[in-house]
Amino acid sequence: MLFFRELKIDEVQKLTEIDRSETIDFIYQINNGNIQEINAPHECPNWNDEITKGIQDRFVYELKNTGLAIGAFDGELLVGFGVLAHKFRGKQKDQLQIALMFVSRKYRRQGIGSLIMNELSNEARRRGAKYLYISSTETRSAVYFYKSHGSQLTDEVDEELFNEEPNDIHMIKEL
Repeated sequence: MLFFRELKIDEVQKLTEIDRSETIDFIYQINNGNIQEINAPHECPNWNDEITKGIQDRFVYELKNTGLAIGAFDGELLVGFGVLAHKFRGKQKDQLQIALMFVSRKYRRQGIGSLIMNELSNEARRRGAKYLYISSTETRSAVYFYKSHGSQLTDEVDEELFNEEPNDIHMIKEL
């Protein structure tokens, strides 16, 4: 039975339970403000040690700085999680970023990501944000997920986040 709860810093090792692997058919690129779909079939493997450490470091950093993590569990197994960043962004400082969002391969398309997204959206509203800022991986599945939840390409790309992940699709979701 699935259940959801807040994750704590000392649970950082549980992130290794996520199977991030995915069969990718299309990716997206932004060209002159327009989104372009590119056929790019390949298998994306699970995280290696370097990527795992980077994900864990971001998780710990955000939680130490008042960010929030929501986890989805199947028994004791972590099968999905999302992290709401602590830092307000945008010209009006009215945006909070979804810093991390992952659902294990065999648990996708079951509503887990949607429930995590709703919890993070509700918390962002409670904190006074008017928008979620999303720096999405360029895969069709990720972009489609965020678009299906009301996100759209942003006109105001966050320079810091773009420099960290220039291939990402930068989106915004009104809360």
